[in-house]
Amino acid sequence: MAAMTVQLDMVSAENHIFSGRVAQLQISGIEGELGIMPGHAALLTSIKPGMARIVKQNGSEEVFYLSGGILEVQPSSISVLADVVMRADEIDEQAAAEAKRRAEAHMANAGADFNYAAAEVELAQAVAQLRVVETIKKNIAR
Repeated sequence: MAAMTVQLDMVSAENHIFSGRVAQLQISGIEGELGIMPGHAALLTSIKPGMARIVKQNGSEEVFYLSGGILEVQPSSISVLADVVMRADEIDEQAAAEAKRRAEAHMANAGADFNYAAAEVELAQAVAQLRVVETIKKNIAR
């Protein structure tokens, strides 16, 4: 029996990252983690910086980093629109660790005119990238 699937299109501001049939999508919604499968109720929500994990039609998995964006679920399709989408193997772990350290240092030494919201976004994106890298390392170690 063939697995039930739904069409997923994942795009960034720069290019089309993934298009294909998937059995499942796991993604970080603004209010928590979401698991989207064929037959899911219609949904439109913001997504936060984090990981998107897809289970493809053939059962293989792929992991992406998303900087945030919009998720739209319709009866026959899923659309993910993000400013930045990166495949897990494209993430520069050293650069993400440095961005995290830099954001934490800025937050610790904040002055009166400090843009806390911008630093918080930078920190969230760096932590999300590091989580994606760590997830991939765990899966490879299995």
